[in-house]
Amino acid sequence: MRRVCTGIVAALAVCLFMGQAVAEDLQVGFVYVSPVGDAGWSYAHDQGRLAVEAMDGVSTSFVEAVAEGPDSERVILNMARKGYDVIFATSFGYMDPMLKVAGQFPETVFMHCSGF
Repeated sequence: MRRVCTGIVAALAVCLFMGQAVAEDLQVGFVYVSPVGDAGWSYAHDQGRLAVEAMDGVSTSFVEAVAEGPDSERVILNMARKGYDVIFATSFGYMDPMLKVAGQFPETVFMHCSGF
């Protein structure tokens, strides 16, 4: 689980280093497949999110217990429409919906932690 947290923090640090956050906070959204209270996959990702949120110039939010498929596409699309700078999806089943949404929002950074 520690690798998950480290990966999230490293990925977001790269975005900050590349100048994504200039005058305003970098807004980062996380999509979880289960509740964050479960001691497992989503919990580990949320620990990473909390570490990222502690960075200067970053604000985060999350949506938990998002079903793979159309529901995940709806959540990811909603975050993109709200202007999130980075959207991090945490389930293999989010890959295709994320790719579909990413094509519509070229200025948004989409990160997917598993898949091809």
